[in-house]
Amino acid sequence: MYPAYSVIFFTSASGAGYALLALMNMLALIGLLPAERWFGITGFLAGLTAITAGLLSSTYHLGRPERAWRAFSQWRSSWLSREGVLAVATYLPAGITALGWVFWEQIWWLPAVFLVALATTTICATAMIYASLKTIRRWNNGWTLPNYLGMGFASGGLWLCLLGSLFALSSPLPALLAIAFVAIAAGIKFGYWRFVDTDIGRSTAGSATGLGRFGAVRLFAAPHTEENYLLKEMGFKVARKHVATLRRITWLCAFAIPLVAVILALLLPTLSLWLLIVAVLTNALGTVTERWLFFAEARHVVTLYYGAEAA
Repeated sequence: MYPAYSVIFFTSASGAGYALLALMNMLALIGLLPAERWFGITGFLAGLTAITAGLLSSTYHLGRPERAWRAFSQWRSSWLSREGVLAVATYLPAGITALGWVFWEQIWWLPAVFLVALATTTICATAMIYASLKTIRRWNNGWTLPNYLGMGFASGGLWLCLLGSLFALSSPLPALLAIAFVAIAAGIKFGYWRFVDTDIGRSTAGSATGLGRFGAVRLFAAPHTEENYLLKEMGFKVARKHVATLRRITWLCAFAIPLVAVILALLLPTLSLWLLIVAVLTNALGTVTERWLFFAEARHVVTLYYGAEAA
């Protein structure tokens, strides 16, 4: 599939923003994070800015962005519509919770619970936009949803860890959570890549045309003499050598460097802020690279009519 940069930014930024808000309020609800005013201002501002920027960027992938509001009406059948409804609904408890946190330095448990639930569910709905597409086997599997959750909470955990260092929180819990989420995300990503490397696809030219019962089916003549919209959007290909290089960049930037940086931040408190800035920035680069690969490696079944052996 063609990797649309607006969607890559949307899924990366909004995932981090929703995860940050979910983690902040989850820890505050159980008394492990103080409702300090300036910490709350910075945390909510960072999370909501990432979410809003991501949502706005996603409209640039639409042919008519001014009609994006119509997508909300299809929530009964469309995960895209459900994601939009949940994304907008999250602003209400986020605003109410932010008021209590910033002006009264209190955690209002009911809107905070709704915020945690809606933020997490929105990440899930974003993942299901892709996991529900049966025409793309590399998305329509059990790894896509955990992958989105893992990458989102790894990014959000690192942001929370950075905020904890910035405001000199004495608890090591944010750092420990960041280490755990990054490690979990790395494990899920390894599992996903192993799946896409070993899965041969469940659709073939024979199954697509219904002629498979007569023997092997192969392309005799291409439907078009030059590249068209379908080939550009659905038949995008990336060379194996580029895949290997980009996967190494993902491993290094999204997981390895942030993990080492957070561990060193625990051991070297005087350098913790700078180390965590490095962790957040490299993770952002690795997440964008990972998301580019997520789209670029996907194979749509329509490519079977253009010579692909399986999809």
